[in-house]
Amino acid sequence: MAADGGATEIVVIGGGTAGVRLAQRLAASSSAAPRVTLLGEETRAPYNRVLLADVLAGRYGPEVIALPRVPGTERRGVRAVRIDRAERVVRCDDGSVVPYGRLVLATGSNPVLPPLRGLWGPDHHGLPEGVHAFRTMDDCVALSAAVRPGSRAVVVGGGLLGVSAARALAERGAQVVLAQQGEYLMERQLDRTGSLLLRRRLESWGVEVHTECRVRGLALTEASGGRAGRVAAVELADGFRLDAELTVLACGVRPRTGLARAAGLDVRRGIVVDDELRTSDPRIHAIGDCAEHRGLLYGLAGAALEQADALAQSLTGDRAAEAPAPRYTGTRSLTRLTLSALGGHAPEAPLPLDLAAFGETTALPGDDVVQLTDATRGAYRKVVVRGDRLVGGVLLGDLATIGALARTWEDDEPLPPTTPLLHLLTPDGGS
Repeated sequence: MAADGGATEIVVIGGGTAGVRLAQRLAASSSAAPRVTLLGEETRAPYNRVLLADVLAGRYGPEVIALPRVPGTERRGVRAVRIDRAERVVRCDDGSVVPYGRLVLATGSNPVLPPLRGLWGPDHHGLPEGVHAFRTMDDCVALSAAVRPGSRAVVVGGGLLGVSAARALAERGAQVVLAQQGEYLMERQLDRTGSLLLRRRLESWGVEVHTECRVRGLALTEASGGRAGRVAAVELADGFRLDAELTVLACGVRPRTGLARAAGLDVRRGIVVDDELRTSDPRIHAIGDCAEHRGLLYGLAGAALEQADALAQSLTGDRAAEAPAPRYTGTRSLTRLTLSALGGHAPEAPLPLDLAAFGETTALPGDDVVQLTDATRGAYRKVVVRGDRLVGGVLLGDLATIGALARTWEDDEPLPPTTPLLHLLTPDGGS
């Protein structure tokens, strides 16, 4: 028999940012709080994944980045293995069966592990010794235990995660090489000028940066005593070898859609949802990294939080009687990163690097571009204006204007016609 279809039985699969935020918002509902069960694969308490690099750098202990306690029933170390839509139950790997009235998939994403020669053994079980993904707290703890001052570490991938991991390893005293296949670092967020400034700062901290290089495989030591060999070098497509005692794979993430696909839900790159964050089954919703909304995968904490808030409001009806039903229309996400300087807190120590990027940072024909560069201080500010709208910007080293710029961009309001565009880069953002 099917479970009770009322909205009071809500099961959330996923103990990350999106799932925890939803559970908290549902518990705080002004209406009768629904009964919520949260299923999380990790045995650890939920944590803020954005701060994993700071844990790796030794700035925080794992307990510091724990998220607030999850209201309702929280089950850790439990993996959902099948969704039975006819019976409206979730079947778990421990044999338990969890009925739902509404089901929310907040399954997040997995790290992309590239098809490198030597990455997998004949049994395809586990990464070679010394090779680490960097996605979960367990990944972070294992990598932190392995790194030593002077360790030769190669980070594969020059996106946001790879840059953060390289900085953290350098702070731990490792000799770090960052290998990026693309033309420049953080190419999804930064323009060429901003990326070059970022590269110079990383190199000033001792990180060796290689761009436009493709990693072909891993060289391993000979296996002995029944154990697989450990990584000795990273091999590039041009034949060059980067000696490595540690290798970190930071090659992006892929939405976790296996449960949804097996259940017959509409899945493209992610689990397809509408403006009410419903999947093709109206009793099942999806939020966070696994959800694809209007063709977009966000993969950012800001979008996960906004989706969780919108869904909580929809499921509980927390709105004025005359207000329309809540709809999620998308997130205008700003990426912000602080790369802490190496060398401690001495007065002569280099300053940390703050960077922020939002919207479209590469101009199209006909766009107006305003940029200021301070080579001495390593600061760079740029905005892109299309017609009477601010459509994107990059700031490195000096974020005094970011608050006003972000508000202008998020509100998507016309810029005052009498305001010179250069004023957008002044401390008040032209407001």
